[in-house]
Amino acid sequence: MDLNGVGFFGAIIVGGLAGWLAERVMSSSMGLFMNIILGIIGAAALNFALSALGYSTGTGLMVYLLVGFVGACILIAIGRMIRR
Repeated sequence: MDLNGVGFFGAIIVGGLAGWLAERVMSSSMGLFMNIILGIIGAAALNFALSALGYSTGTGLMVYLLVGFVGACILIAIGRMIRR
């Protein structure tokens, strides 16, 4: 898993923040652990998808936060579609 140059602990902190922001925007209630998981997996999945399409997101905390936020929002939306 590519951590975009933020390191393991940085990925946990920024992933948690990205998941929390996605939770607020998407009006969901997941909890701290799921926020961290959604942020990290969302960032990794979106980075993979973008790189497969030929796009590079770059490195750094703000990029990881933005990609994690968008990825977590997408994962929450997919989860809602599956539950319905």
